[in-house]
Amino acid sequence: MNDKQQVAESIARIRSELDGRARLLAATKTVPAEMINFAIEQGLNLIGENRVNELLEKYEQIDRDRVELHFIGALQTNKVKYIIDKVDMIQSVDRESLALEIERQAARIGRVMPILAEVNIGREATKSGVLPEQAIEFCRYLQTLPHLELRGLMAIPPKSEKIGENRKYFSEMRKIFIDISSINVDNSNMDILSLGMSDDYLDAVECGSNLVRVGSAIFGKRVYPETDK
Repeated sequence: MNDKQQVAESIARIRSELDGRARLLAATKTVPAEMINFAIEQGLNLIGENRVNELLEKYEQIDRDRVELHFIGALQTNKVKYIIDKVDMIQSVDRESLALEIERQAARIGRVMPILAEVNIGREATKSGVLPEQAIEFCRYLQTLPHLELRGLMAIPPKSEKIGENRKYFSEMRKIFIDISSINVDNSNMDILSLGMSDDYLDAVECGSNLVRVGSAIFGKRVYPETDK
């Protein structure tokens, strides 16, 4: 984990590189609330959590008045109820059953939940998300649920060892995004393409991403609790 000076310098550097082309989301998995609040003091206004339990543990400790909180990890349907009133967006909507549960829980508390549809752009068996050829049909379905607001798409391409290798996936996602954006529906406002992480966020932005999810490039290598190893 980086110290505070390194975190401040990393945030400033990444912002300079993005140059207003994309919004910076800090992926805060395993990052303690104290460090998250320090990052918020540096002007960071968007964070993302991957795990429901960790989000709940940190929630009361985070300076929520100054930050937007997204859920960006795999989400079990039976845990939606715990975060429905706590997050500003769920980026990882990857199946109809999850969408239906978010709809049900959002209706229960009388809110409309902004969401992103997750696309398995690399067609990996180990990753969640709908296949690229299913994306338009899935988004049409999401747009029928009145307590969901479809705001865009997200994807995690295959892990690459070569710089620039994921550009083909980012470009394909951009094309899907444009195709779906042309579908005009009342409860849809397709304005977010969430692509790119610590190793490839600049490639993603150059291919059309306007939101990048960056963790280790800000906070350093993650330190997992013994129970996670």
